[in-house]
Amino acid sequence: MNTVLGRRTRILAATTAMAGLLFVAGCSSDDDGDSGKQTAAGGVTLAKAGQLTTCTHLPYPPFQSEIDGKVQGFDVALIDLVAENLGVKQEILDTPFENFKTGAFLNSGQCDVAAAGMTITEERKKNVDFSDPYFEATQAVLVDKKSGIGSFADLKGKKLGAQAQTTGEDYVRNKGLDPVSFESSDAVLNGLRTGQVQAVVIDYPVVQGWLKDKANAGAFEVADNINTGEQYGFTVKKGNTKLLDAVNKALGAAKTDGTYKKLYEQWIGPYDENAANAASAASASPSAS
Repeated sequence: MNTVLGRRTRILAATTAMAGLLFVAGCSSDDDGDSGKQTAAGGVTLAKAGQLTTCTHLPYPPFQSEIDGKVQGFDVALIDLVAENLGVKQEILDTPFENFKTGAFLNSGQCDVAAAGMTITEERKKNVDFSDPYFEATQAVLVDKKSGIGSFADLKGKKLGAQAQTTGEDYVRNKGLDPVSFESSDAVLNGLRTGQVQAVVIDYPVVQGWLKDKANAGAFEVADNINTGEQYGFTVKKGNTKLLDAVNKALGAAKTDGTYKKLYEQWIGPYDENAANAASAASASPSAS
């Protein structure tokens, strides 16, 4: 079961000399020489014993959101496969999206892996190591049906919204538009609902999830779909090759044995074979930044 971690700090105290010896015996060092890490299957070192700690940014359905008190989604299900192979459970920490660009929570050891529907870009590769791509993404223009907007070209002079710190926001700014920046995907949708904006540009799978709701489908429609060459990847701290290999191994196996297809259909929609045939992270398109 996946749970959202609290912000409390745990203080571990060894009450006897024997307890202290047992604690030291259970620890090992990672590839960078850091001490206090816990070793999982395959020699992978983890921030906390018995768990794979995942940084994410909630909500971002269908990749990760809280459903019935539990964080669920496509990203969550894929990282669960990694955790299972390591013989541990996944635990999820909700963090600011800016953290994913800088890799701050990975570098500080608060998280082992980051999963947030994040596009692979050359700029982000400077701070973190990306897994092989696991999803091909496009940007959608979602509009109020009464807006009169029929394409991306019609957005000029209109009130436009996007999620802050995302490639969707970067894309529209690079096209000379000045979007209203919303902190989360929920806030983006609320901005459209309340008339703060007439249109939004955001990842198409997110829009697909929104339009499953009859009320949303009755009020909004996709005016355009933009192929920006984006691919999603999971990230680990730079140089954490053992964990990166474990992530890639789990993704590869899922695509081979049909698990990826099953999870795609569960969380995204009708299966798109191209989504599972992304190029390697090293050659992923850097067109979005």
